[in-house]
Amino acid sequence: MNNQWDLRFSGSEYVYGIDPNAFFAEQLESLPIGHIVFPCEGEGRNAVYAASKGWNTIAFDGSFQGKAKAELLANEKKVDIHYLIGNAETIEFPLDSFDCIALIYAHFPDTIRSMIHQKMVTWLKPGGTLILEAFNPLQIPYTSGGPKDISMLYTKQMMMSDFKELSTIVLSEEQTVLNEGPLHQGIAQVLRFVGRKTI
Repeated sequence: MNNQWDLRFSGSEYVYGIDPNAFFAEQLESLPIGHIVFPCEGEGRNAVYAASKGWNTIAFDGSFQGKAKAELLANEKKVDIHYLIGNAETIEFPLDSFDCIALIYAHFPDTIRSMIHQKMVTWLKPGGTLILEAFNPLQIPYTSGGPKDISMLYTKQMMMSDFKELSTIVLSEEQTVLNEGPLHQGIAQVLRFVGRKTI
């Protein structure tokens, strides 16, 4: 296996399930259909959902196993996604490429997080929307998923700094109950952010 994610995704089971993240699906409903990108998309549940709603969908991840399972899921759901192998730190897209960026549990080390987030803002078209759900630092004692390195968990202050060019639509730290495959189960402490690039 090439990395820990290839190992994690190597079984037949979808470890985060095949249904979309609930917050992401809710937010997507209010947006006009367009072009969307999913960084660190793993096994493809959110990308496949967006494609089923008519979005032109690009996803990327460093895991070949994740890509294979995402494409299998897309085939089963009879939708098309364009899935690239790539690293969030180095992958590039043209400026103003996407109407939406969906960052669902895409946790980056604090040494590169801000740089990656700010680069992604440049990919958004004017009027485009960024949707993010991640674990916040209160998640540390919980067993429902996420990094155990507190520096990789996200706070409101981080989002306000990383996405300062965006108009904030949603910014909250919440307790929720996850039911997303075997690795996201139970009570969780999450951060939710929706921002819009001003025209």
